[in-house]
Amino acid sequence: MAKITLDNLAHSYFPNPKSEDDFALKELNHVWADGEAYALLGSSGCGKSTLLNIISGLLVPSQGRILFDDVDVTGASTADRNIAQVFQFPVVYDTMTVRDNLAFPLKNRGASASYVAQRVQQIAEMIGMEAELDRRARGLTADAKQKISLGRGMVREDVNALLFDEPLTVIDPHMKWELRTQLKSLHHEFGHTMIYVTHDQTEALTFADKVVVMYDGRVVQIGTPEELFEKPEHTFVGYFIGSPGMNVIPAQVEGNMATVHGSSLQLAQRFPTLNGNVALGVRPEFVTLTEGDGLPVKVRRVEDVGRHKIVRAELFGNEINIVANETLSISPDMNRVVFDPSRVNVYVDEWLKEGEAA
Repeated sequence: MAKITLDNLAHSYFPNPKSEDDFALKELNHVWADGEAYALLGSSGCGKSTLLNIISGLLVPSQGRILFDDVDVTGASTADRNIAQVFQFPVVYDTMTVRDNLAFPLKNRGASASYVAQRVQQIAEMIGMEAELDRRARGLTADAKQKISLGRGMVREDVNALLFDEPLTVIDPHMKWELRTQLKSLHHEFGHTMIYVTHDQTEALTFADKVVVMYDGRVVQIGTPEELFEKPEHTFVGYFIGSPGMNVIPAQVEGNMATVHGSSLQLAQRFPTLNGNVALGVRPEFVTLTEGDGLPVKVRRVEDVGRHKIVRAELFGNEINIVANETLSISPDMNRVVFDPSRVNVYVDEWLKEGEAA
């Protein structure tokens, strides 16, 4: 296991980058704790795989250093870093049996036959392939081959880090849940430092101790699932985490009052004069549809998703989502919304602004 330090790290695929826009990975300075499980979460093209490949040694950064336990490994090979990496699509030896595929990393490092046999059996049970151990990999389905890749990545107990690059893409939905559970159990049992790349918020939030949200080549927030939900530090985090995501509403803010198209609402915090693009961020769970006081909305449609209802509405030309109780009867007279003041965040130029208690 290793503490991983990203020191002034950045990367461009251009030989002579001229500006920040030329960098696929913009400057990062972070320390990731030894033995924790991290998920790199973001949309396609945000820099997740670039960062993972720099950590693994498959890519040398344009600037900065990467350290394992305070040792500079920027120029070290993947083998010298002692990491295991599992890719998006299966990488297996088709002519080998499942057993030999799983055993290969251990045999390659001279492990004893008894240990290899015990560990292979343990991993085969974990990925649900005990019955296929003596079958050749050729002819197996894509998801079966990917389970072999996962197993081979997890078979070594002495690695500094386990890296997963969207490893469940080809796995069927039920098996995805099982494998995520197994990965979590493996982490709790052995305490490996794990980094898991995904664009799926469910995978990230159920797997990781800390989620690293990336946007446009930047890490915009690192936090627990609760922190990302309660206090998104960037509007992208609010949008990307949650279903539906956070409502973002242009506003003017002065003191502990916000004004939206001439309508006022009270905030739980007091703010100084704010310059730039000011907006309120409020989760659909903390918006209430009413018949009384509040901001005027036009209800466009109601979606019943079983556990609750999602109300799609319009607020002064802006789309707004409301999560309502499943038992709530929504009438045409319900054309106002009220926000929970303690759950309203204020953003300036997309970044969270903290105020003082009102």
